[in-house]
Amino acid sequence: MLDWDKLRVFYVVAQTKNITKAGERLNVSQSAVSRQITALEHSLNTPLFHRRARGLLLTEQGEILLKTVSEFFQKLTITENALMEVSDRPKGLLKVTTTHAFGATWLTQQLKEFAELFPEIAIELILDDAELDLSMGEANIAIRMYPSKNPDLVQRPLVTIHSGIYASNDYLRVHGIPKTLADLSEHKIMVYRDAGLGSVEHYNWLQTEAEKQGVPLTINFTVNNVMAMLRAVKNGMGVAVLPDYIVERARHVSRIVDEVQGVPMDAYMVYPSDMRDSKRIRAFRHFLQRKLAEYTF
Repeated sequence: MLDWDKLRVFYVVAQTKNITKAGERLNVSQSAVSRQITALEHSLNTPLFHRRARGLLLTEQGEILLKTVSEFFQKLTITENALMEVSDRPKGLLKVTTTHAFGATWLTQQLKEFAELFPEIAIELILDDAELDLSMGEANIAIRMYPSKNPDLVQRPLVTIHSGIYASNDYLRVHGIPKTLADLSEHKIMVYRDAGLGSVEHYNWLQTEAEKQGVPLTINFTVNNVMAMLRAVKNGMGVAVLPDYIVERARHVSRIVDEVQGVPMDAYMVYPSDMRDSKRIRAFRHFLQRKLAEYTF
């Protein structure tokens, strides 16, 4: 009989095509993931992956297994969700995923109130800049900074997030305060870069605008995490574009060059269509919409 724990590991590895990323997703070590995959291949007496230098590629047998496993987990997720909706009151586990920046700086501040309003709902918050598979139950609901391309998911617009150009007060005292876009050619610029995220253009609009106006920028730091970018700004490493909400409570950081307007970023709430009538989803959606209406992003 097949071991479903090993099949779950197989599914995540097949999705990420990378042992290390799969381990991070499953919250286990890389060696543990490798052992599970090797054991599964041995039990089936067939290779499931081609090992390549740039990642893993499913074999023909792996493709067949992935199709079956995906169908099983989808049905299991639907069944689990249905069982949790029997009660009149919202109850059960609600797995919410969003980006590290939005989850750590804004969303976690709201969850205490939600827990008090709905004590029978247990929240599992999964912070991941990558896109988790909602149809497979990796999360029940996602807050994403870009529209979903999956037609099987319900998508609701939540809020428009604005961004600005920021630097620490210590940096500005040493290097001067730039007044115009052209002034930024004399400063150290930090940029966000992550090929796997769909909202990169909303963080790097400063580069695009500088190129349009022929202003050369000196990029001295590149990072794929917005929280790390904020930390670098606080430490005086240079100037960066940051979403306004992440700087709201940051001390000793100032917004500069307001004449250059950024690209607004629309955030969406996304969840599987089979959870459209979920009491947990409805409660969280209404709560989140009310809290977002109280803020200016």
